[in-house]
Amino acid sequence: MRIRKYINGTSGSPRLSVFRSNKQIYCQLVDDAVGYTLISASSKEVDTAGNKSDVAARVGELLATKAKGKNIEKVVFDRNGYPYHGRVKALADGARKAGLKF
Repeated sequence: MRIRKYINGTSGSPRLSVFRSNKQIYCQLVDDAVGYTLISASSKEVDTAGNKSDVAARVGELLATKAKGKNIEKVVFDRNGYPYHGRVKALADGARKAGLKF
C-alpha cells in the first residue's frame, strides 16, 4: 500500500504490475480508476527455454505486443517492492524493447 499511494494507473497510462514467484513471473496492466486488469501476461504463455531472466524478457515483450494491440503505449511501472534487478529489470527492458514507454 505504501507503493500504491504514489503509483496509480489510468486508462491512458495503466500501471504495469509485476509479481514473481520462485518459478514463474506474471505482469498485468491495471486501470486503477476502475479497478480492472486490462492485459496480462505470464511465463506460462511463452517458451521457457533459457534462464529466468530470458523468460522474463520474453514476458515483457509479449505484454508490450498485447498492449500495442489495444493502443496502449505509455505505462507506469510498479515493481511491487521487488528490487529493480534480475528478472524484474529484464521484464522492464523487454517491454521497453517492444515499444512501451515508462
